[in-house]
Order: sequence, then C-alpha cells, then structure tokens
Amino acid sequence: MRMPSADAEQQYARTTDNLSARIAIHAYGTNPQGWFSWLGERLPDGGDVLEVGAGTGELWRHLDPRRAGLRLTLVDFSAAMCERLREVPGADVRQCDAAELPFAEGRFDAVIANHMLYHVDDPDAVLREFARVLRPGGRLFVATNGRGHMEELFAVATAVGKADVGGTPARSNFLAEEAPEYIGRHFRDVVSEAYPSSLEIPAAEPVVAYLASLSGEPLAPEQLAAARDLVQARIDADGHFRVHKHTELITATR
Repeated sequence: MRMPSADAEQQYARTTDNLSARIAIHAYGTNPQGWFSWLGERLPDGGDVLEVGAGTGELWRHLDPRRAGLRLTLVDFSAAMCERLREVPGADVRQCDAAELPFAEGRFDAVIANHMLYHVDDPDAVLREFARVLRPGGRLFVATNGRGHMEELFAVATAVGKADVGGTPARSNFLAEEAPEYIGRHFRDVVSEAYPSSLEIPAAEPVVAYLASLSGEPLAPEQLAAARDLVQARIDADGHFRVHKHTELITATR
C-alpha cells in the first residue's frame, strides 16, 4: 500500500485542525466568488462523482451534495478526515490510499482532486489510478498551486526562524507549472485555468494560526509573537496583510 507523503501523514492522519486552519485563511480572498463556488460551477451536476483526498468535506459544505442525479463518493487516507466526511449528506465515504482505490475500472463519471496531489509521493501513480476508475470520456478536475503562491506568508515563517516550512510550493512535487505534463501522460484535452484572487487579511491572528498549522518543528511562543508583530506592522502600514495566490484548476478527459 502506498502511503501519502510523510508530511501529509504528520499533518492530517490524526487531526482535522491543521487543514481547518489552512482553509480558514482563504476567507479573506479578494475574489468575491470564493474558491469552492468557483470550482463548483465547473463540476458536473450529476453522475457518479469521486473526490479523492476530500479532507473535511469543505467543498460539499458550499455545494449541495444532493443535487439531482449526483452520486457522491468521498475518500481520504485519514481516519480523522473520514469521520468529518461522514457528515456530508448522502456521501459514500471510504478510507483508502489514493494510489489504490477500491473501485472497479470505469466506475466514475468524474474524479476531483482538490489541492491534494502535492501531498503524495508519487503523483504519476495516483493519476494512473484516477484514469483507471474513470469511464472513457469521464472528466478529471485537479486543483493545485504554483510558484509564488502565498510567498509573503511563508516569508514570515522564515523570518522568525522556521526553516522547515511545510506546505510551501517550493517543496511540492506537483506544481501548477508541471501538473499539465503529469496529467497529459494519462489524459487528453488538458486545460489549465487560473483562479484570480489574493488575500487581504485585516488581523494578525489568522496568519499566526496558519503558521502554527505548518508541519515540522512547532513554532515556539517567542516565534509566534515575532510573527504576530511582523504581520501587525504590515497591517498598520497598509491596512491589511496582503498575500498573493497562484492557484489553478486543471481539467482533462479520460
């Protein structure tokens, strides 16, 4: 059985708190249409839909999982995440590895991988598995981040002495710049679409909570205080702490 990366295992196997802190900061996005709504407009309304690495099920708290004709299956490697996923109405929830999905060939009309492929050690193997469980003509929806994504936030972590910053694009093996090539090995009609947004965060605490959720050595109290001071200084000068985003949705056909 292929496991997710050690980084993902540390962050997500036994708790949903780290992922929840990551999601929360995106409430300060400058795009009036939030990510989940924007993504939802591009997803199919019905059919057999599989979301892999579904996390806390946040996507389905913004979209109606009981849409006419939609048969939803959610999977995650983490028992803690699966416990949350069972709250999604009507969803079939399975705990499994993304590279060894317990489904027959051609089982699904669509597969969603929302910000999860940079958490696996072998994204090529996982994409091969996605292709296996999709029917011919089925659609793949992959979201990932690219270079420069949230670099201002990670710069604060580095400035306060957190050298082992987990989750930064520089440490990912599945960047938006490289993802279409990966996907093109197993799918056709590969198209990338950027989600236009940045973050304008009006208070220091959401940034500090995000930094505290990062993997690796926990931030010491003095590091958290230093981070809070750095962010607050920027807010005092500019009215907010601005963070650039680089997120893309890549779609393809089986």
